[in-house]
Amino acid sequence: MRRAAIGSVLTAFVLCTISFHARAQDASEKEIERYRAMISDPMSNPGFLAVDRGEILWSEKRGSKNVSLEGCDLGIGAGKLEGAFAKLPRYFKDADKVMDLEQRLLWCMQNIQGLDTKDVIARRFSGPGRASDMEDLVAYIANKSNGMKIDVQLGHPKEMEMAAVGEALFFRRGGVMDFACATCHAEEGKRIRLQGLPDLAKAGKQPQETMGSWPTYRVSQGALRTMQHRLWDCYRQQRWPVPEYASDSLTALTVFLNKQALGGEINVPSIKR
Repeated sequence: MRRAAIGSVLTAFVLCTISFHARAQDASEKEIERYRAMISDPMSNPGFLAVDRGEILWSEKRGSKNVSLEGCDLGIGAGKLEGAFAKLPRYFKDADKVMDLEQRLLWCMQNIQGLDTKDVIARRFSGPGRASDMEDLVAYIANKSNGMKIDVQLGHPKEMEMAAVGEALFFRRGGVMDFACATCHAEEGKRIRLQGLPDLAKAGKQPQETMGSWPTYRVSQGALRTMQHRLWDCYRQQRWPVPEYASDSLTALTVFLNKQALGGEINVPSIKR
C-alpha cells in the first residue's frame, strides 16, 4: 500500500510538472507571436530595409557589360517580377536546368551582366559589417509575390525529377548524428527550445505557412535570411558536411518543400526568432 501511494504521488508530480512546462511553453510562444505582430508592419520590420536595398541592386548597372539585372528572366519574362518568386524553383531552357531564385540570379549576373560572382558568393550570407547582395535581391524579388499562392512548376520532366530527389534528400539520414530533415520535421508537436517544428512531411497547412514566410528577418541573427541559408544551417546543425551554396541539392529540397506547400500564401519578408 505504501509503495502504491508513493507511486501515485510520483505519477501526479510528473503529470503536474509536464502540464506546467506545457503551459509555460504555450505562454512563451504566445508572447513571441505577440512580439512578432508588433514588428511585422513594414515600418517596424527591419527586413524591409533589405527590400529597399534589393530594389537598388536590381536596377544598378554592373559587370563587364555594364547592364542591370532588369534583363534577367526569372521565368515569366525579362525584367518581370510580380509573381515570379511564387513559381520558383522552375526549369529554365536557356540554362537547361531547374533553378531556385539564388541560382538564377547568379546565372543572370554571370551571363547577362558579365559579373564575376566570386565576391557575391563570398558574401552570400550577411554578417557584422558585411552586406549580402543576394539576401537583399531575394527580399526585393520575393516581396513582389506577396499575397500570391505558391505555385512551383512541376510540368517539365526535370522539375519532377528534382521534386523526387528533394523528397529522397528530406528523408535521407546521415552525418555523425544520423539525422535527416525528417528527424525534426516529419511529426506533429515537435519543438526545439521554444520553437515549434512544423511537420513538412505532409502536404498542407504547415508547409504552406513555413514556405510562404521565407525569406525572413531573423531577430536572433539581426539579419534577413533566405531559404538557402535556412537549409544550409539545418545541415550544419545536423553535423552533415555543409552543402555548396546554390547547389542543385538545395534546389531539389526547395522544389519538394514547395510542392508540399502548393497553394500557400506568400507574405515576406516575415519575422522570426
